Amino acid sequence: MQTLIKNGLVFDGTPSPAKIAHILIQNDKIVNISEREISVAEDCKVIDAAGKWVMPGFIDNHTHYDGELLVAPSLSESVRHGVTTVMLGGCSLSFVCSDVEDCCDMFTRVEAFPREILYPILKKQKNWSTPQQWLDHINTLAIGPNIASFIGHSDIRTAVMGIDRALTKGEGPTETELKQMGDLLEDALDVGFVGISMQHNPWDKMDGRHWSKLLPAAYSKGKERNALTQIVRDRGAHLQGVPNLVNRVGALWYMFQSAGLFRKKALKTSMVAIMDLKGDPYIQSIISFLSSFFNKGLKADFRMQAFVVPFRVLAEGMELVIFEEFPAGELARHLSRDREKRDATLMDPAYRKQFKKHYKSKLTPKVWQRDFGDAYVIESPDKSMIGKSFMDIAKERKQHPVDTFLDLVVEMDKDILWETTVGNHDPSRYKKLYNNKNWVFGFADSGAHINNMAFYNFPLRVLRYVQVSHEKGEPLMSYEKAVWRLTKENADFFNLDAGHLAVGKRADITIIDPKKLSDEVHEYHNAPFLQDCDRLVNRNDDVVDLVMINGKIAWQYGEFTTTFGQEKFGQFLTAQHEYRQRNKSEESVKTEKHLEMV
Repeated sequence: MQTLIKNGLVFDGTPSPAKIAHILIQNDKIVNISEREISVAEDCKVIDAAGKWVMPGFIDNHTHYDGELLVAPSLSESVRHGVTTVMLGGCSLSFVCSDVEDCCDMFTRVEAFPREILYPILKKQKNWSTPQQWLDHINTLAIGPNIASFIGHSDIRTAVMGIDRALTKGEGPTETELKQMGDLLEDALDVGFVGISMQHNPWDKMDGRHWSKLLPAAYSKGKERNALTQIVRDRGAHLQGVPNLVNRVGALWYMFQSAGLFRKKALKTSMVAIMDLKGDPYIQSIISFLSSFFNKGLKADFRMQAFVVPFRVLAEGMELVIFEEFPAGELARHLSRDREKRDATLMDPAYRKQFKKHYKSKLTPKVWQRDFGDAYVIESPDKSMIGKSFMDIAKERKQHPVDTFLDLVVEMDKDILWETTVGNHDPSRYKKLYNNKNWVFGFADSGAHINNMAFYNFPLRVLRYVQVSHEKGEPLMSYEKAVWRLTKENADFFNLDAGHLAVGKRADITIIDPKKLSDEVHEYHNAPFLQDCDRLVNRNDDVVDLVMINGKIAWQYGEFTTTFGQEKFGQFLTAQHEYRQRNKSEESVKTEKHLEMV
């Protein structure tokens, strides 16, 4: 089967200048790219992309689609926005080795995914406990985009030690257990996992039987972490990490792990996440300096995962992870399963005094700016509150804003919906964020926090910000560089063969109509998700003309094709680690070269 995309402005995924060209696809591969017309057979499908941008499908390098992949494997909310490759298994969480209940307990609270939807499906489906078995199952699904994955440290720790010991402070694995964890990591790398994801963050808490315990990986010590990291380093694979977001000291551990000075080589390492924070306006410059120091001075290969659009979050009452960053908020979240007890605590004057102390603290590191004057009511049983900040309401009530907020949570619970923008609030300051070579674009958390955040279309939003900057005559960067940062740069850093339009490459292609790339891409909507559950999304379905995955058209002219969601479009992408290349026999290398020539 042949498809010809003609007359489009082709961005090949590199910083090279875009050019008007024609692309011929045979089955799943690009077989010709030419500025001259390409002759094709009569039965060739021809797509005229005149006036459109033709580019590699976008890469979303930080998702938590591990659950949704099993429930609704098309992952349609990403595909409709031009994403053709997603990466799973972040933040120490994967659904590979642990049993069903452990997987749910580790995932559903942290990632705010409905347990009542995930648990029964996972219980029915899960018959795997090794990376190869997980991959065999994934290959049976009608997956939409291509999939790549980390193996989660919490996952393998729990599978080997058991959930109770994995969550016991000071309890480390025995030598035998550490060897078993290493073997599971090796098995994952053997079948093509990207690397391992680790976790230091005390925000992230368990659901279910071990409510409010930290994730298992957060209890691990240096010996365990170093042993697993050494395997990844030896294999030329990748380390992804979440530092302690409260004191941020763990960030240095990941940077030192990446350093290649006095070691045989650097370790590719990415860390979550960087943005222009309202609550800490200096952190971006500090982390940039440290990243440069490690990359240049200590020969590291370290990147921060940059969040590249406004970090707008929504909350129902106190159902938002940012409250976990200070003790009073953490306590309220812990008590959320017992509303009567929680409400009694919220009304306690001693508790309120403590909350106000944390709210006013200027010196402690923070992600949320802790400003109720910058938190606005969207929905409320009292319609007069809509559009007002909690500070506005507090002034009307002649109260401290903390008292007003806690009163409303007790009165309305989840019926009061509010929003705040935590960072990247000023697009005029994006130039430094977008051009820092120590960052890699991507921290969408797609598939998680389904009622709190919506960043599935972040590549389109980036292109819109770049487009507006060009229209103003003050370009943030070239369009070519923006496309590269959203595609091939990501793929190369994570050792994936993706994000590049070239002869012989897989045909993962997105076509965008720049005339329809408007500010509507920033607008929020509620969309049906699963079992009468909605999720928060950004949508403008006119922008993306076509999405092709492995040579098959998944989306065209504002709707999915009839077979999308019914059959397999994407594939599992095997990470191209150095070890896998070095240890191939000479005969196998010759065979591969012969096949490439053929």
